[in-house]
Amino acid sequence: MTDRSLSALAALCMLVGVAAGAFGAHGLKGRIDAEMLGVWQTGVQYHLVHALGLFAVAWLRARHPQARLLPAAGWLMFAGIVLFSGSLYVLALTGIRWFGAVTPLGGLAFLLAWAMTAWAAWRAPR
Repeated sequence: MTDRSLSALAALCMLVGVAAGAFGAHGLKGRIDAEMLGVWQTGVQYHLVHALGLFAVAWLRARHPQARLLPAAGWLMFAGIVLFSGSLYVLALTGIRWFGAVTPLGGLAFLLAWAMTAWAAWRAPR
């Protein structure tokens, strides 16, 4: 994945994250209980933070195109957004509790993405 495609994916994730935040604040208020609204907000928070993380990966990729771990880190960060935030969105909307079992897989994807990003940054030439 190139720095250009990582940047585009990050921007799209930010767009969806902002839309999800607005939907939660305006469309879900009064329609779901406070606990599920909190679940939704957690999903949005991690969504937006990791979309910014995708921009960081894109920036590193542009500076260090030889860093082979960065494309994989980008995909893992995107997978984390889909799995972690997506499962929380579905849980908040449906109340189906087993979707919560998917959330840790997204968290693991985030952890692996950040570890790979750190390793790639550490190993990058000066």
